[in-house]
Amino acid sequence: MEFDFKLPGLGRPESSRPKRVAEAIKNELSILLLQKVSDPRLSAALISRVVVTPDLKQAKIYFTVPARTPSGPTLKGMNRAKGFFRSHLAKILNLRYTPELLFVYDNLNEEVDRIETLFREIEKERNDEHS
Repeated sequence: MEFDFKLPGLGRPESSRPKRVAEAIKNELSILLLQKVSDPRLSAALISRVVVTPDLKQAKIYFTVPARTPSGPTLKGMNRAKGFFRSHLAKILNLRYTPELLFVYDNLNEEVDRIETLFREIEKERNDEHS
């Protein structure tokens, strides 16, 4: 018989610390992008969300760029500035270990636009059928 250790009351409760660390990283990186970064590839980047692993060893930073702006150069710029970002976070955040930063382009807005377009097309087809 196998047990599901994710049942309420079993095991250790989920810590809120990774969420707090993720929020602090998001705030600090947003400020850095606005004030300190001189790389033109990063001028339009916005941090949309940060997800930190429970052991605080890795942080996935999701970023967006305005529509019609290619994400490739921005991702390269983010990866190039990774050391700068991480050393700044090490100074600001009072952590034993500064998380490894992984940058990911957040295409959530594009997916929302695509789905909304599909819904509009379906609605238009339904209206055409009823007319």
